[in-house]
Amino acid sequence: MTTTDPYAAAESSTTEGRVYTVTGQDWDSLVTGVAESDDNKVVVNMGPQHPSTHGVLRLILELEGETVTEARCGIGYLHTGIEKNMEFRSWTQGVTFCTRMDYLSPFHNEATYVLGVERLLDIQDDIPEKARLIRVMMLELNRISSHLVAIATGGMELGALTVMTIGFRERELVLDLFETITGLRMNHAYIRPGGVAQDLPQGALDDVREFSKLMRKRLPEYAALCNANPIFKGRLEGIGHLDLAGCLALGLTGPVLRSTGYAWDLRRTQPYSGYDEFDFDVCTWDTADAYGRFRIRLDEMWESLRIVDQCVERLDGMEGEPVMVGDKKIAWPSQLAIGSDGQGNSLDHIRHIMGESMEALIHHFKLVTEGFRVPPGQAYVPIESPRGELGAHVVSDGGTRPFRAHFRDPSFVNLQATSVMAEGGQVADVIVAIASIDPVMGGVDR
Repeated sequence: MTTTDPYAAAESSTTEGRVYTVTGQDWDSLVTGVAESDDNKVVVNMGPQHPSTHGVLRLILELEGETVTEARCGIGYLHTGIEKNMEFRSWTQGVTFCTRMDYLSPFHNEATYVLGVERLLDIQDDIPEKARLIRVMMLELNRISSHLVAIATGGMELGALTVMTIGFRERELVLDLFETITGLRMNHAYIRPGGVAQDLPQGALDDVREFSKLMRKRLPEYAALCNANPIFKGRLEGIGHLDLAGCLALGLTGPVLRSTGYAWDLRRTQPYSGYDEFDFDVCTWDTADAYGRFRIRLDEMWESLRIVDQCVERLDGMEGEPVMVGDKKIAWPSQLAIGSDGQGNSLDHIRHIMGESMEALIHHFKLVTEGFRVPPGQAYVPIESPRGELGAHVVSDGGTRPFRAHFRDPSFVNLQATSVMAEGGQVADVIVAIASIDPVMGGVDR
């Protein structure tokens, strides 16, 4: 039996170099000790409780003066076990879990998972046209809201508070649309295997039109405040530089990759949900720095508005068309309606299952409690989230629950670039580099 502690620090880590024990009462002696030392390097923690690390991200920085000589990421402070939990829920219930991962782009989490399930079910061609258009419209509205938060929080961390206030002002409008259409501002579970949870409510398309019209007036404000602002450009230009070779070596995607001039956007290169039918441009920049990533996000909001307008135009004449596949063994929930006590199953459906057909009641009970079976196999359908390639590797063993669901989250992959972007720069530039990556820790830790 061994008496050594397997978790104890290695001996070399406490015998090499100078050791400082900081207790909170000895700061003066600590500073004196550092001043007397020949070693000018200091290791500091930035985060995880820090307003400028975009959530609970821990950065371990080795500093020499104000210069960062080494930067490392510490993640895992927001671990929720979502992927493991999905193995204990039905295929439809899994949507309620994955929507909570990257909480700034919940529709994208739902979409990549649902597209994988639909590929396993072999019903991709059976999804109603209206459901497909609603999905694309919601995905692009979500892209706008996510980019608004990226620009707003990035501006706040730089001291550009007006950018923050107007960014969240516009995001509130998008969340109002989400609430109108899905009933919730976040964590919607709206995109489901076979289509979407419910049809558009009365007047929703008019609200989307009004939003698009207003955003076309508001977006130029961001350009006027930032694009040629000498202070803003001075903080962003040349900061967080990472060229195309570096992006490809690390597997980086999204605005970080497109800021190198490489027009890689899965909506164009590997179209899904009918994106090849829409007219829009892939936004790129050629500076490979934080300023280029900001400009790309600004330009992408304009392109998303173009796609939203095309969706609204096509949805205009689809009143009453189905938004869920016709196969009753997959379509769930059943027909919904607004009642005096809120939304729920329609009275017609309740009358049918409770008073007219025992078979319908049994079917409803089985579908809700057990769920449908998915043929054995595995699928991976990547999509273009606001942060890059987001994909769900979905594995089925033929049962009513996922055997395994694993997500390729772009924030997790893109954070690999932290050290490359930060080392050699100033402490203040670390904030800019992280903001330009736009990581969401809910997606990183899962």
